[in-house]
Amino acid sequence: MPNLLESDFYFFQEALSAPEQEAVLALREYMETSVRPIADACWSRAEFPMEVVKPLAELGLLGAPWPETRHFENTAVYRGWTAMEMGRVDASIATFVGVQNGLAMGSIAETGSPEQRAEWLPQLSRGEVIGAFGLTEPFSGSDSARGLRTTAERRGDTWVLNGAKRWIGNATFADVVVIWAKDTGDGQVKGFLVTKDTPGFVATKIEDKVALRTVQNADIVLTDVEVPESRRLQNANSFRDTATVLRLTRAEVAWQAVGVAIGAYEAALAYAKTREQFGKPIASRQLVQDLLVRSLGNITASIAICLQVSKLLDQGRQHDAHSALAKAYTTARMRETVGWCREVLGGNGIVLEHGVARFFADAEAIYSYEGTREMNTLIVGRAITGFAAFA
Repeated sequence: MPNLLESDFYFFQEALSAPEQEAVLALREYMETSVRPIADACWSRAEFPMEVVKPLAELGLLGAPWPETRHFENTAVYRGWTAMEMGRVDASIATFVGVQNGLAMGSIAETGSPEQRAEWLPQLSRGEVIGAFGLTEPFSGSDSARGLRTTAERRGDTWVLNGAKRWIGNATFADVVVIWAKDTGDGQVKGFLVTKDTPGFVATKIEDKVALRTVQNADIVLTDVEVPESRRLQNANSFRDTATVLRLTRAEVAWQAVGVAIGAYEAALAYAKTREQFGKPIASRQLVQDLLVRSLGNITASIAICLQVSKLLDQGRQHDAHSALAKAYTTARMRETVGWCREVLGGNGIVLEHGVARFFADAEAIYSYEGTREMNTLIVGRAITGFAAFA
Protein backbone atom coordinates (compact mmCIF):
# COMPACT_ATOMS: atom_id res chain seq x y z
CA MET A 1 0.00 0.00 0.00
CA PRO A 2 1.54 3.36 -0.98
CA ASN A 3 2.33 5.40 2.08
CA LEU A 4 0.95 8.90 2.53
CA LEU A 5 4.42 10.28 3.22
CA GLU A 6 3.02 13.78 3.60
CA SER A 7 0.80 12.82 6.51
CA ASP A 8 1.35 9.25 7.79
CA PHE A 9 4.90 10.12 8.79
CA TYR A 10 5.40 7.14 11.12
CA PHE A 11 3.80 4.51 8.83
CA PHE A 12 0.86 3.80 11.14
CA GLN A 13 -1.05 2.23 8.24
CA GLU A 14 1.05 -0.89 8.72
CA ALA A 15 -1.38 -1.76 11.51
CA LEU A 16 -3.96 -2.61 8.82
CA SER A 17 -4.24 -6.13 7.45
CA ALA A 18 -3.71 -6.79 3.73
CA PRO A 19 -7.46 -6.95 2.95
CA GLU A 20 -8.00 -3.79 4.98
CA GLN A 21 -5.23 -2.01 3.07
CA GLU A 22 -6.83 -3.01 -0.23
CA ALA A 23 -10.21 -1.72 0.93
CA VAL A 24 -8.64 1.58 2.05
CA LEU A 25 -7.00 1.97 -1.37
CA ALA A 26 -10.35 1.45 -3.09
CA LEU A 27 -11.98 4.01 -0.83
CA ARG A 28 -9.14 6.48 -1.38
CA GLU A 29 -9.48 6.16 -5.15
CA TYR A 30 -13.23 6.75 -4.97
CA MET A 31 -12.87 9.76 -2.70
CA GLU A 32 -10.20 11.30 -4.93
CA THR A 33 -11.88 10.67 -8.28
CA SER A 34 -15.58 11.03 -7.44
CA VAL A 35 -15.92 13.08 -4.26
CA ARG A 36 -13.10 15.62 -4.30
CA PRO A 37 -14.15 17.10 -7.69
CA ILE A 38 -17.65 17.92 -6.37
CA ALA A 39 -16.92 18.60 -2.70
CA ASP A 40 -16.48 22.37 -2.86
CA ALA A 41 -19.53 22.91 -5.07
CA CYS A 42 -21.77 20.80 -2.82
CA TRP A 43 -20.45 22.62 0.24
CA SER A 44 -21.03 26.01 -1.37
CA ARG A 45 -24.61 25.14 -2.39
CA ALA A 46 -25.32 23.29 0.89
CA GLU A 47 -26.50 20.27 -1.10
CA PHE A 48 -25.89 16.59 -0.42
CA PRO A 49 -24.78 14.47 -3.42
CA MET A 50 -27.12 11.49 -3.19
CA GLU A 51 -25.17 9.80 -5.98
CA VAL A 52 -22.42 8.89 -3.49
CA VAL A 53 -24.64 6.64 -1.35
CA LYS A 54 -24.69 3.56 -3.58
CA PRO A 55 -20.92 3.53 -4.29
CA LEU A 56 -20.15 3.92 -0.58
CA ALA A 57 -22.45 0.99 0.13
CA GLU A 58 -20.78 -1.08 -2.59
CA LEU A 59 -17.40 -0.30 -1.04
CA GLY A 60 -18.67 -1.84 2.19
CA LEU A 61 -18.55 1.39 4.19
CA LEU A 62 -22.15 1.04 5.38
CA GLY A 63 -22.57 -1.77 7.86
CA ALA A 64 -18.86 -2.59 8.18
CA PRO A 65 -18.96 -3.40 11.93
CA TRP A 66 -21.97 -5.70 12.01
CA PRO A 67 -21.91 -9.49 11.32
CA GLU A 68 -25.04 -9.33 9.16
CA THR A 69 -23.72 -6.68 6.82
CA ARG A 70 -19.91 -6.46 6.77
CA HIS A 71 -18.18 -7.34 3.50
CA PHE A 72 -15.18 -8.92 5.23
CA GLU A 73 -13.75 -9.37 8.72
CA ASN A 74 -12.40 -6.00 9.79
CA THR A 75 -11.13 -4.21 12.85
CA ALA A 76 -12.02 -1.02 14.65
CA VAL A 77 -8.65 0.28 13.48
CA TYR A 78 -9.75 -0.23 9.87
CA ARG A 79 -13.11 1.42 10.45
CA GLY A 80 -11.42 4.38 12.10
CA TRP A 81 -8.94 4.64 9.24
CA THR A 82 -11.79 4.78 6.72
CA ALA A 83 -13.32 7.67 8.68
CA MET A 84 -9.96 9.43 8.46
CA GLU A 85 -9.67 8.74 4.72
CA MET A 86 -13.10 10.22 4.09
CA GLY A 87 -12.40 13.17 6.36
CA ARG A 88 -9.21 14.09 4.50
CA VAL A 89 -11.31 14.69 1.36
CA ASP A 90 -14.72 15.73 2.67
CA ALA A 91 -15.78 15.80 6.31
CA SER A 92 -19.44 16.01 5.28
CA ILE A 93 -19.30 12.63 3.55
CA ALA A 94 -17.53 11.16 6.56
CA THR A 95 -20.28 12.59 8.75
CA PHE A 96 -23.01 11.08 6.56
CA VAL A 97 -21.39 7.66 6.85
CA GLY A 98 -20.93 8.12 10.59
CA VAL A 99 -24.63 8.87 11.05
CA GLN A 100 -25.80 6.06 8.78
CA ASN A 101 -23.30 3.45 9.89
CA GLY A 102 -22.57 4.26 13.51
CA LEU A 103 -25.51 6.15 14.95
CA ALA A 104 -28.53 4.79 13.04
CA MET A 105 -27.30 1.27 12.35
CA GLY A 106 -25.39 1.25 15.63
CA SER A 107 -28.53 1.99 17.62
CA ILE A 108 -30.33 -0.92 15.95
CA ALA A 109 -27.36 -3.27 16.19
CA GLU A 110 -26.64 -2.48 19.84
CA THR A 111 -30.17 -2.09 21.21
CA GLY A 112 -32.55 -3.69 18.70
CA SER A 113 -34.05 -7.17 18.82
CA PRO A 114 -32.82 -9.90 16.45
CA GLU A 115 -35.93 -9.29 14.35
CA GLN A 116 -35.23 -5.56 14.15
CA ARG A 117 -31.61 -6.18 13.20
CA ALA A 118 -32.69 -8.57 10.45
CA GLU A 119 -35.29 -6.14 9.10
CA TRP A 120 -33.30 -2.90 9.09
CA LEU A 121 -29.55 -3.53 8.99
CA PRO A 122 -29.36 -5.09 5.49
CA GLN A 123 -31.45 -2.31 3.96
CA LEU A 124 -29.36 0.37 5.64
CA SER A 125 -26.10 -1.29 4.63
CA ARG A 126 -27.13 -1.33 0.97
CA GLY A 127 -28.11 2.33 1.10
CA GLU A 128 -31.69 1.45 0.16
CA VAL A 129 -32.81 3.06 3.41
CA ILE A 130 -31.22 6.18 4.88
CA GLY A 131 -31.10 6.51 8.66
CA ALA A 132 -30.72 9.31 11.19
CA PHE A 133 -30.25 9.59 14.94
CA GLY A 134 -32.43 11.94 16.98
CA LEU A 135 -31.04 12.67 20.43
CA THR A 136 -30.08 16.38 20.63
CA GLU A 137 -32.93 18.81 21.30
CA PRO A 138 -33.35 22.59 21.04
CA PHE A 139 -32.83 22.93 24.80
CA SER A 140 -30.95 19.72 25.52
CA GLY A 141 -27.52 18.87 24.13
CA SER A 142 -24.73 18.14 26.57
CA ASP A 143 -27.29 17.45 29.32
CA SER A 144 -29.28 14.88 27.33
CA ALA A 145 -28.95 12.31 30.10
CA ARG A 146 -31.06 14.46 32.42
CA GLY A 147 -32.61 17.15 30.26
CA LEU A 148 -34.35 15.15 27.53
CA ARG A 149 -37.79 16.69 26.98
CA THR A 150 -39.20 14.52 24.21
CA THR A 151 -41.72 12.14 25.76
CA ALA A 152 -43.06 8.69 24.91
CA GLU A 153 -46.37 7.64 26.40
CA ARG A 154 -47.50 4.03 26.08
CA ARG A 155 -51.07 3.40 25.12
CA GLY A 156 -51.57 -0.33 24.76
CA ASP A 157 -49.35 -1.57 21.95
CA THR A 158 -48.72 1.96 20.69
CA TRP A 159 -46.35 4.68 21.86
CA VAL A 160 -47.18 8.35 21.39
CA LEU A 161 -44.17 10.66 20.96
CA ASN A 162 -44.18 14.42 21.50
CA GLY A 163 -41.25 16.81 21.44
CA ALA A 164 -38.54 18.29 19.24
CA LYS A 165 -35.03 17.43 18.05
CA ARG A 166 -32.33 19.66 16.59
CA TRP A 167 -29.13 19.27 14.56
CA ILE A 168 -30.20 15.85 13.29
CA GLY A 169 -27.89 14.86 10.43
CA ASN A 170 -29.42 13.16 7.35
CA ALA A 171 -32.89 13.92 8.71
CA THR A 172 -34.16 15.91 5.72
CA PHE A 173 -33.96 12.81 3.51
CA ALA A 174 -33.83 9.94 6.03
CA ASP A 175 -36.31 7.12 5.64
CA VAL A 176 -36.12 6.20 9.31
CA VAL A 177 -34.98 8.18 12.35
CA VAL A 178 -34.00 6.70 15.70
CA ILE A 179 -35.80 8.94 18.18
CA TRP A 180 -34.74 8.89 21.80
CA ALA A 181 -37.53 9.85 24.20
CA LYS A 182 -38.30 9.68 27.89
CA ASP A 183 -40.93 7.14 28.91
CA THR A 184 -43.63 8.96 30.89
CA GLY A 185 -44.25 5.74 32.79
CA ASP A 186 -40.85 4.95 34.29
CA GLY A 187 -38.85 8.07 33.38
CA GLN A 188 -36.27 6.05 31.43
CA VAL A 189 -34.95 6.94 27.97
CA LYS A 190 -36.04 4.60 25.20
CA GLY A 191 -35.39 4.40 21.46
CA PHE A 192 -37.98 4.32 18.66
CA LEU A 193 -37.79 3.78 14.90
CA VAL A 194 -39.87 6.52 13.30
CA THR A 195 -40.35 6.47 9.53
CA LYS A 196 -40.54 9.72 7.59
CA ASP A 197 -44.14 9.20 6.48
CA THR A 198 -45.48 8.89 10.04
CA PRO A 199 -48.23 11.48 10.71
CA GLY A 200 -47.04 14.21 13.07
CA PHE A 201 -43.36 13.85 12.09
CA VAL A 202 -41.90 16.97 10.44
CA ALA A 203 -38.22 17.55 9.54
CA THR A 204 -37.10 21.02 8.41
CA LYS A 205 -33.63 21.77 7.06
CA ILE A 206 -31.43 24.08 9.15
CA GLU A 207 -30.21 26.85 6.87
CA ASP A 208 -27.23 29.23 6.82
CA LYS A 209 -24.62 26.97 8.43
CA VAL A 210 -20.96 27.95 8.14
CA ALA A 211 -19.62 24.41 8.72
CA LEU A 212 -20.43 20.98 7.28
CA ARG A 213 -22.77 22.69 4.84
CA THR A 214 -23.13 19.53 2.76
CA VAL A 215 -24.59 17.68 5.74
CA GLN A 216 -28.35 18.06 5.81
CA ASN A 217 -29.14 18.85 9.45
CA ALA A 218 -32.75 19.27 10.45
CA ASP A 219 -35.07 20.46 13.15
CA ILE A 220 -37.60 17.73 13.91
CA VAL A 221 -41.01 18.29 15.47
CA LEU A 222 -42.98 15.32 16.81
CA THR A 223 -46.67 15.93 17.43
CA ASP A 224 -48.64 12.93 18.70
CA VAL A 225 -46.48 10.61 16.59
CA GLU A 226 -47.74 7.04 16.97
CA VAL A 227 -45.16 4.25 16.93
CA PRO A 228 -46.06 0.58 17.37
CA GLU A 229 -44.36 -1.41 20.11
CA SER A 230 -42.70 -3.47 17.36
CA ARG A 231 -40.67 -0.37 16.44
CA ARG A 232 -39.46 0.37 19.92
CA LEU A 233 -35.83 -0.72 20.17
CA GLN A 234 -36.34 -3.70 22.41
CA ASN A 235 -33.05 -3.51 24.30
CA ALA A 236 -32.91 0.25 24.81
CA ASN A 237 -34.11 0.71 28.36
CA SER A 238 -32.14 3.68 29.71
CA PHE A 239 -29.80 6.47 28.70
CA ARG A 240 -26.93 4.10 29.45
CA ASP A 241 -27.87 2.21 26.26
CA THR A 242 -27.72 5.44 24.26
CA ALA A 243 -24.30 6.13 25.73
CA THR A 244 -23.11 2.71 24.50
CA VAL A 245 -23.83 3.77 20.93
CA LEU A 246 -22.13 7.15 21.41
CA ARG A 247 -19.00 5.55 22.87
CA LEU A 248 -18.53 3.50 19.70
CA THR A 249 -19.05 6.42 17.33
CA ARG A 250 -17.08 8.98 19.34
CA ALA A 251 -13.80 7.19 18.62
CA GLU A 252 -14.51 7.28 14.88
CA VAL A 253 -15.22 11.01 15.09
CA ALA A 254 -11.74 11.35 16.59
CA TRP A 255 -10.35 9.61 13.49
CA GLN A 256 -12.45 11.88 11.29
CA ALA A 257 -10.93 14.93 12.99
CA VAL A 258 -7.48 13.64 12.10
CA GLY A 259 -8.64 13.33 8.49
CA VAL A 260 -9.72 16.98 8.44
CA ALA A 261 -6.34 18.02 9.80
CA ILE A 262 -4.62 15.91 7.13
CA GLY A 263 -6.76 17.41 4.38
CA ALA A 264 -5.80 20.93 5.41
CA TYR A 265 -2.14 19.99 5.90
CA GLU A 266 -1.77 18.31 2.51
CA ALA A 267 -3.39 21.27 0.76
CA ALA A 268 -1.15 23.73 2.63
CA LEU A 269 1.97 21.71 1.86
CA ALA A 270 1.16 21.51 -1.86
CA TYR A 271 0.43 25.24 -1.93
CA ALA A 272 3.66 26.11 -0.11
CA LYS A 273 5.74 24.18 -2.64
CA THR A 274 4.33 26.11 -5.60
CA ARG A 275 3.49 29.56 -4.22
CA GLU A 276 6.42 31.93 -4.75
CA GLN A 277 7.10 35.12 -2.83
CA PHE A 278 10.31 37.17 -3.10
CA GLY A 279 11.55 34.81 -5.80
CA LYS A 280 11.31 31.53 -3.88
CA PRO A 281 8.60 28.99 -2.96
CA ILE A 282 7.27 29.85 0.48
CA ALA A 283 8.01 26.24 1.51
CA SER A 284 11.66 27.28 1.64
CA ARG A 285 10.95 29.81 4.39
CA GLN A 286 11.59 28.96 8.04
CA LEU A 287 8.31 30.35 9.36
CA VAL A 288 6.27 28.33 6.85
CA GLN A 289 8.19 25.15 7.62
CA ASP A 290 7.52 25.74 11.31
CA LEU A 291 3.76 25.86 10.69
CA LEU A 292 3.89 22.72 8.55
CA VAL A 293 5.99 20.74 11.03
CA ARG A 294 3.78 21.71 13.95
CA SER A 295 0.79 20.56 11.89
CA LEU A 296 2.45 17.24 11.09
CA GLY A 297 3.27 16.76 14.77
CA ASN A 298 -0.38 17.23 15.72
CA ILE A 299 -1.47 14.78 13.03
CA THR A 300 1.07 12.16 14.05
CA ALA A 301 0.20 12.32 17.75
CA SER A 302 -3.51 12.20 16.94
CA ILE A 303 -3.18 9.09 14.75
CA ALA A 304 -1.29 7.41 17.58
CA ILE A 305 -4.02 8.06 20.14
CA CYS A 306 -6.75 6.99 17.70
CA LEU A 307 -4.89 3.82 16.82
CA GLN A 308 -4.62 2.81 20.46
CA VAL A 309 -8.22 3.60 21.36
CA SER A 310 -9.40 1.49 18.39
CA LYS A 311 -7.12 -1.36 19.43
CA LEU A 312 -8.69 -1.21 22.87
CA LEU A 313 -12.12 -1.50 21.25
CA ASP A 314 -11.00 -4.55 19.28
CA GLN A 315 -9.74 -6.07 22.53
CA GLY A 316 -13.00 -5.33 24.37
CA ARG A 317 -11.15 -2.99 26.75
CA GLN A 318 -12.34 0.43 25.56
CA HIS A 319 -14.33 2.49 28.05
CA ASP A 320 -16.15 5.82 27.76
CA ALA A 321 -13.15 7.76 29.02
CA HIS A 322 -10.88 6.27 26.35
CA SER A 323 -13.04 7.45 23.45
CA ALA A 324 -13.76 10.73 25.24
CA LEU A 325 -10.07 11.56 25.59
CA ALA A 326 -9.45 10.67 21.93
CA LYS A 327 -12.27 12.91 20.76
CA ALA A 328 -11.29 15.82 23.00
CA TYR A 329 -7.60 15.63 22.11
CA THR A 330 -7.81 15.10 18.36
CA THR A 331 -10.44 17.78 17.76
CA ALA A 332 -8.41 20.32 19.72
CA ARG A 333 -5.30 19.46 17.70
CA MET A 334 -7.36 19.55 14.49
CA ARG A 335 -8.56 23.05 15.32
CA GLU A 336 -4.98 24.20 15.83
CA THR A 337 -3.80 22.51 12.66
CA VAL A 338 -6.41 23.90 10.28
CA GLY A 339 -5.66 27.36 11.67
CA TRP A 340 -1.94 26.99 11.01
CA CYS A 341 -2.63 25.63 7.51
CA ARG A 342 -4.90 28.53 6.71
CA GLU A 343 -2.12 30.83 7.91
CA VAL A 344 0.28 29.24 5.41
CA LEU A 345 -2.01 30.37 2.61
CA GLY A 346 -2.46 33.91 3.87
CA GLY A 347 -5.48 35.58 2.25
CA ASN A 348 -5.88 32.67 -0.15
CA GLY A 349 -6.73 30.51 2.84
CA ILE A 350 -10.27 31.88 3.05
CA VAL A 351 -11.45 30.89 -0.44
CA LEU A 352 -12.51 27.40 -1.45
CA GLU A 353 -10.33 27.06 -4.54
CA HIS A 354 -7.09 26.59 -2.63
CA GLY A 355 -8.23 23.57 -0.64
CA VAL A 356 -7.94 24.69 2.99
CA ALA A 357 -10.96 26.92 3.65
CA ARG A 358 -13.54 24.12 3.69
CA PHE A 359 -11.50 22.11 6.21
CA PHE A 360 -10.95 25.27 8.26
CA ALA A 361 -14.71 25.87 8.47
CA ASP A 362 -15.79 22.25 8.93
CA ALA A 363 -13.42 21.79 11.85
CA GLU A 364 -15.64 24.03 13.97
CA ALA A 365 -18.59 21.63 13.75
CA ILE A 366 -16.50 18.53 14.39
CA TYR A 367 -14.94 20.23 17.41
CA SER A 368 -18.42 20.46 18.98
CA TYR A 369 -20.52 17.49 17.88
CA GLU A 370 -20.49 14.01 19.45
CA GLY A 371 -19.67 15.67 22.77
CA THR A 372 -17.96 19.01 23.19
CA ARG A 373 -14.35 19.16 24.35
CA GLU A 374 -15.57 20.32 27.77
CA MET A 375 -18.00 17.41 28.22
CA ASN A 376 -15.46 14.83 27.08
CA THR A 377 -12.94 16.40 29.43
CA LEU A 378 -15.37 15.90 32.31
CA ILE A 379 -15.87 12.25 31.35
CA VAL A 380 -12.11 11.72 31.52
CA GLY A 381 -11.85 13.83 34.66
CA ARG A 382 -14.38 11.62 36.42
CA ALA A 383 -12.44 8.52 35.39
CA ILE A 384 -9.09 9.73 36.71
CA THR A 385 -10.27 11.46 39.93
CA GLY A 386 -13.35 9.50 40.90
CA PHE A 387 -15.36 12.73 41.17
CA ALA A 388 -18.14 13.79 38.79
CA ALA A 389 -17.93 17.53 38.05
CA PHE A 390 -20.68 17.86 35.44
CA ALA A 391 -22.69 20.45 37.34
